[in-house]
Amino acid sequence: MKKISIKTVIKAIILSGCFLLATTAGSFTAQAEVPQAPVPGMVTMVDIGAKECIPCKMMIPIMAELEKEYKDRAAIVFIDVWVNRGAGEKYGIKIIPTQIFYDAKGKEMLRHEGVLQKEAIIAELTKLGVK
Repeated sequence: MKKISIKTVIKAIILSGCFLLATTAGSFTAQAEVPQAPVPGMVTMVDIGAKECIPCKMMIPIMAELEKEYKDRAAIVFIDVWVNRGAGEKYGIKIIPTQIFYDAKGKEMLRHEGVLQKEAIIAELTKLGVK
């Protein structure tokens, strides 16, 4: 059986676009300030991913549109776990991208793993009372 180095395995995982954080999150220290989420007093949608993750990149234009459309009505937050290494563990993330929806009281209402289309996000924000 051929031995594979841990460096090769990590590189393959990173290049695949998504990776599990459960085994690595605790071994890194936070490198940047993590945005506050949930935002107190506001319905909050958090997209947790990485700017270089291929599926996560699909969320970037959706998040930009939602930020503009929901300004002052709901908090739309992006947390990059490759920059904010401790965020994966803090939010219990196993795969990226993951979206978490919170009500205005800060209670987690829904968690979704993978790319989430804009229409589904709007539907969830509407369910949480955002007009």
